[in-house]
Amino acid sequence: MEIITGVERRRRWRDEDKLRVLAEAEQPGARVSEVARRHDISRGLLWYWRRQLRQGRLAVGDMAGPVFLPVQVSDPVPPELAAPAVARTDPRIEIVLPDGTCVRVGADVDAAALRRVLAALRR
Repeated sequence: MEIITGVERRRRWRDEDKLRVLAEAEQPGARVSEVARRHDISRGLLWYWRRQLRQGRLAVGDMAGPVFLPVQVSDPVPPELAAPAVARTDPRIEIVLPDGTCVRVGADVDAAALRRVLAALRR
């Protein structure tokens, strides 16, 4: 039996700490319930933080801004396999994610819209 004699206060979690706990829960083989128990929080709170992260409402300092991603430059395409000249001059960006998902956007795409699309693909 636990007797609480004083006023129970809610803990204030810094975004950095939330992200650290979320990263721990994302490790291969990690169980949300065990991570939550280890940090003395409810599983529901952990899921809430995860939803905040996916919606872009949870970020720390520079993480909210631009990020550098690895780029792979492939060999030039042989002329016989090259697309027509019109397609080569079309200013498009192609992003291939590790799972094989490919996103092609025009040069005029809004950065915020592209960020939302990529965030949705991570789910």
